[in-house]
Amino acid sequence: MTKETIFSRIIKGELPCDEVFSDDKCIAFRDVQPQAPIHILVIPKKPIISLIEAGEEDKELLGHLLLVSKKIAKKEGLGNWRTVINTGSEAGQTVFHLHIHVIGGREMKWPPG
Repeated sequence: MTKETIFSRIIKGELPCDEVFSDDKCIAFRDVQPQAPIHILVIPKKPIISLIEAGEEDKELLGHLLLVSKKIAKKEGLGNWRTVINTGSEAGQTVFHLHIHVIGGREMKWPPG
C-alpha cells in the first residue's frame, strides 16, 4: 500500500489545484513551484509510487500519461517542451506518486541539473 501524498489528496479533492485536464485515468495541474513559464504535472489517479514500481499492467496507463502530456503541451501553445519523470530521491523525486513534468515556454539547457 502506498502512503498518502499531496497528490493523492488532490486526486480525492481534499486539496485544490489549478487543474488543466482530467479524465478517468489522470489529472493534470499547474506546478505550484514552476521552473519555467509553463510547468504542468500529469499524474495517474492510480497510486504508483514511481516508475520503478510500474508494472506490465501499467503500460497502457503510462502511454496514456505521455499522450496527455503532449495534448496539454499543444493546448498551452508549446512547440517545444521538456517531459521529465524523476524516479527516486537521488533523481529529484520529492513527491512519491508517479508524475510527469511538462515544462516549457523558455529555452531548456543541458545538462538539466
